[in-house]
Amino acid sequence: MRRLRAVVPAGLDDPTRPSGGNAYDRRVLDGLRRRGWVVRETDTFDGARDGALVLADGMLVAQDPSGALDVAERCRLVVLAHMSWGREHHVLREAHAVVTTSRHTRDALDLPDGRVHVVRPGVDPAPLARGSGLLSVGAVVHGKGHDVLVRALRRLDDLSWSCTVVGALDVEPDFVARLPRHDRVAFTGPLHGRGLERAYAAAGLLVLPSRHEAYGMVVTEALARGIPVVAGDVGGVREALGTTSGGYPGLLVPSDDDVALAEALRLWLTDPVLRARLQRWAADRRTRLAGWSAAVAGVEDVLTSVAGEPVGRPARTGR
Repeated sequence: MRRLRAVVPAGLDDPTRPSGGNAYDRRVLDGLRRRGWVVRETDTFDGARDGALVLADGMLVAQDPSGALDVAERCRLVVLAHMSWGREHHVLREAHAVVTTSRHTRDALDLPDGRVHVVRPGVDPAPLARGSGLLSVGAVVHGKGHDVLVRALRRLDDLSWSCTVVGALDVEPDFVARLPRHDRVAFTGPLHGRGLERAYAAAGLLVLPSRHEAYGMVVTEALARGIPVVAGDVGGVREALGTTSGGYPGLLVPSDDDVALAEALRLWLTDPVLRARLQRWAADRRTRLAGWSAAVAGVEDVLTSVAGEPVGRPARTGR
């Protein structure tokens, strides 16, 4: 029987605070259970038995690096690094393996040997969206660039459009309070289940004005519905967007640049030839997206390999 201790955030399943990292953790852990693993979830490194196989979310490692180092010494530690927090790097060097969700994060970590494995998020199949509205999905925080989005949209008052912003409003309340407003931009708060599905169904374009993005799971969630994307060209967004035989199923713009974002949105709203081309490429990309079973299998391969290694910090090779 394969046993795994998973150290994950306490609010992993909190519907009011959805995040790509939490969604990834949940889908992988549930997938491992379906494959026969016995998984015990906890939000602390305390209590890990000597020799245990431990999968730890990188955010928890950054919050308690000393606890993570103790586990690395006594157990077989695999760190799931959704992004680089900075405070956890010395732990990553001592872990048996590190799983990142994008090449961008792998490269940012700059670890010295071959123990880093890229296992990208999966995506669920979804019906084609038939809407025309603009949609932005993500917690309303500075890093997601909603201030850039509203400033860009203010430049398009001569055109017909509406924009729905789906995401938590209480993570950075001071940022939300300072946001410019527009009567055609609706902030819904977090949505899930049927509410989120309705928001996607009403969308014709996903707008992701992020200043930072390790991967951008909302990009593939939009593409799974045939929705093109306009996004800041940051982090792993280009990787998530992918390409088709024709080109990118969306437009990438410099981050933190409301003028460039407004120009891209104006093209989308006024050029039917461009719009049809991006829709066609998004529909093509939709057929090539990997499901969550591939992500679960990728993490399982890493865990299975580590389970056969000696307990304690591994011997390091390379630089």
